[in-house]
Amino acid sequence: MGSRWDALIVDALDPERLGRWWAEVLDQRIESVSPREVVVGPGVDGHPRLIFLRHPDTKHAKNRLHLDLRPDDLDAEIERLVNMGARHVDVGQPEDATWVVLADPEGNEFCILRTPG
Repeated sequence: MGSRWDALIVDALDPERLGRWWAEVLDQRIESVSPREVVVGPGVDGHPRLIFLRHPDTKHAKNRLHLDLRPDDLDAEIERLVNMGARHVDVGQPEDATWVVLADPEGNEFCILRTPG
């Protein structure tokens, strides 16, 4: 018997704001909101949930874990995310990278991957 991936926990200064931002990015729903945490996602049979947990410290270094997203249209998705408050970041990716690195409103890096083909 193995384990199933249930959730990824993300520390956040403002879990409600960041949770709602990611829910919109991923077109998922908010499952629950409390003063301590916000839960996003379909959970159980769908993708793992994202849980944004209130934490008083700001981010100081590059994330050791990040999400990779693969949209149908890379350029349109980057424009949408930047308009929502994401920003471009340089984490040392090569100039010919097939992905773009962005950061969410609290500075957490994530990648937008080019669809193969």
